[in-house]
Formats: sequence, structure tokens, C-alpha cells
Amino acid sequence: MNVIITGGSRGIGASAVRRFAVRGDRVTFLYRERADCADALAKETGASAVRCDVADGQAVKKALAGLDADVLICSAGVSHMGLISEITPEEWRRLFAVNVDGVYHCVRAVLPDMLCKQAGSIITVASMWGEVGASCEAAYSATKGAVIALTKALAKELGPSGIRVNAVSPGLIMTDMCAHLDEDTLESLRQETPLLRHGTPEDVADAMAYLADAKFVTGQVLSVNGGFVV
Repeated sequence: MNVIITGGSRGIGASAVRRFAVRGDRVTFLYRERADCADALAKETGASAVRCDVADGQAVKKALAGLDADVLICSAGVSHMGLISEITPEEWRRLFAVNVDGVYHCVRAVLPDMLCKQAGSIITVASMWGEVGASCEAAYSATKGAVIALTKALAKELGPSGIRVNAVSPGLIMTDMCAHLDEDTLESLRQETPLLRHGTPEDVADAMAYLADAKFVTGQVLSVNGGFVV
């Protein structure tokens, strides 16, 4: 299969690149920063790396032009922690531009090809905070809630065309997004998780691989949070 993954140079996206490459899929991944990480990952996996800001619709259209997409994984995302009274309008707009508009741009770019084939799998990356909300992460929660709603709506809209749309909804996954959390906070969150551990990017990539192949699954939000939100 031809797999396109956004936000592929690090974290969950990079694990997804490895997961799909190792099973023999042809992988193209987009990244915005850290060309060093992207180049190293491309060399390691044989995947193709394309620099692109998913918030820029024209850049996405150019980056994905001519690619035959069987699976699209929208993993690019940014986070923000702080009181709603303190987030600036610019920060708010950037969160939505990447986390929500980025999904829109990428789906629009691959959709003509998928509609022509009457087949395809689109996987978005939500968050447990998009399901239940998080104090001091209102903006981030709002974007991920929007991703969940968009995923379910697209599943209904595109299902008759043979295109499945699902989301993975990670819990606390040990990536760069956790860098702001101190050891006490991490330990407290671990103890609140029924499986008594934090998630890994590989845990999420495994869920993505399942959804990519699950032919009778669409419109679902697959929680990958160790039971933190049930």
C-alpha cells in the first residue's frame, strides 16, 4: 500500500513511518522542522521525506501532488498548555491551523484519488483530551474535539465511496509533547492509569496499523490510553 503520514519526523508520526515501512508499505511522510530527524528516518526506513507545513493548504497540495494514496495518517499536531485567559489569539489560531486545518488540507489533497479508486483509509490523531477535555489545555482539547467530530462526519460522508475514516485517541504518550511535565506529575498520571504505565509511540502506531487494515471499521475513535479514560 501507499501510505502518507504527516508529522512523520518524530514521536508518534515517526513510529508510524517505521511500523508501515517494516511491513513493506511505500511510505511518504511530511515534516515541518528537524530536517536532521527526517533525513535519518528516511535513510533508516526507505521512506520518502517531504518538508511541508500542513497548515498551508497550497503547500500540502503541492507536496502530495501525484502521490497515489491508499492510506492517509494525519499525525501532525501541536500542543499548548496554559489558562484560556492567557493564550493569545495567534497561539489559538496556530493550534487550529495545524491540528484541524491540517487534516482538512490533507484529506482534500488525497480525496480525488481515493474517490477515483472507491477505496482508501484515513486515520486522524485525536487525543483523550478531545474526548473529555483537560484543564489548562482548553485550546488543545478544542482542536482534538474538532478532529473527532470531523472524523465521524467524514466516515458518514465518504463511506458510500468505499473510504473508511477513523481516529486514534492517544493518552499520555512519551514524546516531546510531555517534555513540560515533571517527574512527580508523570508518576501521578502513571498511577491513575489502570495499566500502570505510560504509552509509547509504538502503541499508537500499532493501533494505526490495525485501523488501516480493518475493512469493516469506520467512524470509530480508538482510545490508546491504557484505560485512563474509559
